[in-house]
Amino acid sequence: MHEWALAESIIVTVMKESEKEKLSKVFKVTVKIGELQSIELDIFKFALENMVELYKPPVDLENIYLEIDRCILKCKVCGNIWNYRDTPKELAEDEKEAIHFVPEVAHTYMRCTQCGSPDFEILQGRGVWIDSIEGEK
Repeated sequence: MHEWALAESIIVTVMKESEKEKLSKVFKVTVKIGELQSIELDIFKFALENMVELYKPPVDLENIYLEIDRCILKCKVCGNIWNYRDTPKELAEDEKEAIHFVPEVAHTYMRCTQCGSPDFEILQGRGVWIDSIEGEK
């Protein structure tokens, strides 16, 4: 599953960065999850738990904070800006899954809430990344 690969990548990156910065202890890791990715949070948390157990990073699981980065879209035709959650059409599970793996296909399934165009840009809310790592040397 995609969530497992993402969880492993997060833990490995925390380990590499804490080693590079010579951190003896990591107090807080903030992970941003783009809303458009439709990450299954329960699976992702379970995967993180297992990766922490496997890799033994310098951070405890309870100090890894997950934050949702809300998806904001902008129509290239009419300039309308809207939130993903305001899209009137409820996406089917297979559509969400397609977007989960390849966010660029969102244009196939979504339309501007004002003019109906599929020509929009994703301003924010895409991807999964480490926003910050806090620790001590």
